[in-house]
Amino acid sequence: MTKADSGSENPRNLWDEIIALRDDQREDRKGAIQIVKRASLPPEKNDLGLMRWYMHPSLPKLALSTLLFYELEIPPGSRSGRLKFQGGQVLFVVEGKGYTVIDGVKHHWEAGDVLNLPLRRHGIIIQHFNADGENRARLVATEPNLLNCTTVDRGSGFELLEKAPDDN
Repeated sequence: MTKADSGSENPRNLWDEIIALRDDQREDRKGAIQIVKRASLPPEKNDLGLMRWYMHPSLPKLALSTLLFYELEIPPGSRSGRLKFQGGQVLFVVEGKGYTVIDGVKHHWEAGDVLNLPLRRHGIIIQHFNADGENRARLVATEPNLLNCTTVDRGSGFELLEKAPDDN
């Protein structure tokens, strides 16, 4: 502890600092975005596939920052990248049919289904496949935004094990 922290001269008041932080956060949220329109989201081609981010820690001025939320599109007959991460993610199948391999076990899905990816201490390995050779598959995913409080590795690692093919 420094002299200022020990209470002898100009002691810090951590309660007041929390109140100041609250006030700063409230000010920052004024005019925050309440509705994110899909039409306004640019598709992003990355190593996981073709994505649209609705909620992400780097997107400013969202009303809520406690979730990650994105759409993943998989072209006909293709697949996503293969990912190792903590798990604890829920995906809703908007359209299409296919399957997800979770730690080597295949789980089939179709439009209207929900995938509940388990949260595991040492992480999980997943990859999504579009089983339809003529139509795309679209999934939306959400999970708690733990990136800021637990780091991106979240205790289990966060590694892309295989890129999505270039046709995504």
